[in-house]
Amino acid sequence: MAGSSAPRPDSDLVARVRELQPLIRSHALRAEQGRRVTGEVVEALAGAGLYRMNVPRHYGGYQSSLRTQVDVLSEVSAACGSAGFMALIQAGCAFIAALFPDEAQDEIFTGPDVRVGGTLIPGAKAVAADGGYVVSGNSPFATGCQDADWHLLTALSDTGDAGDTGGGPPEMLWLAVPMSDLKVLDDWNVTGLAGSGSNTVVAQDVHVPAHRVLPLGPLLAGAFPSRRNSADPFYRMPVLLLFCVWTAANALGLARAALTEFGERIHRRGITYTFYERQHEAPVTHLQYAEAEMKVSSAELLTADFVELIEARAADGTPYTARERARIRAQCGYLARLCKEAADLIGSASGASSLHREVPVQRIVRDLNALSLHSFVNPTANLELYGRVLSGLDAGTPFL
Repeated sequence: MAGSSAPRPDSDLVARVRELQPLIRSHALRAEQGRRVTGEVVEALAGAGLYRMNVPRHYGGYQSSLRTQVDVLSEVSAACGSAGFMALIQAGCAFIAALFPDEAQDEIFTGPDVRVGGTLIPGAKAVAADGGYVVSGNSPFATGCQDADWHLLTALSDTGDAGDTGGGPPEMLWLAVPMSDLKVLDDWNVTGLAGSGSNTVVAQDVHVPAHRVLPLGPLLAGAFPSRRNSADPFYRMPVLLLFCVWTAANALGLARAALTEFGERIHRRGITYTFYERQHEAPVTHLQYAEAEMKVSSAELLTADFVELIEARAADGTPYTARERARIRAQCGYLARLCKEAADLIGSASGASSLHREVPVQRIVRDLNALSLHSFVNPTANLELYGRVLSGLDAGTPFL
């Protein structure tokens, strides 16, 4: 488990993380080549208190505002998209862990800097046994698993033989499992978010007691078993909508970094086979720069809009309409598209020299492409979902 020293409260968490940007940036290429965030960066983020953002206060956590979380995760992502994605997954999974039964939380949160990973891909099977479940199977895309203490593994549990009168569809469960009980397959070899260490973890006949199980069905309906946190407005925020917040931060940080890098490069290089000795003097550059900046600014406004709505709903307890939930999903996908388009525009305007591995622009383009392919972020899928609701149809998914 990371660091035992107590960071200052989260009032200056953004500033503390911003101070780490030179370190994170200097390790970004190493993370990509090693296919995982370096240990130095992981420990530095823990020392700054990043992993405490969603840990309950009674365990020493911060329960940071969503605005703070967006700013913090954006700062990390601006320095390294893979480090930012790993941070958002582990900070987010700490939130999910706080919804588990209190007995499980006492086991997980033995320190506020504990690192919790997880996935929402039911690749494993859980069989009821001995006051809990025995779980076997694979859990792919387990971001940061090599540096995690716990993994929230998604599995399906049979509710009975479908041919029997008491049978029914499988139940989806989140099961909290120590990483020491799981095997990691070194299979993360990809072109985007390559340093996130999103390998597959494998459970083989792992016994998970009932108090370390969180059923997904009731959770999506707003019910979870934690007694201590059930009345806390912070933990009443829908976790799937929070995933929109966390991934938005990754997209914004990457896109802002692309803008910053472009703004510096255009003063150092010319445009080959033209009269422009400095790229910033060319009208085409002005158009490209302005359009990219407008796309990122629009993405920031979309993020601010749904962050404000989620925090307002947490404060007043007003239930969401299906249209509001679908709109947040659509906004998440659309802002990711805008950020990707901005980075693509900058990448195409950065010249062949930007293809070198040490130049951040090419990595940012690949990272944003990878983020946009995530099934929960995918712009086209989210727009279709919202369009169905606007057209008076069911959303077609329980994952709202």
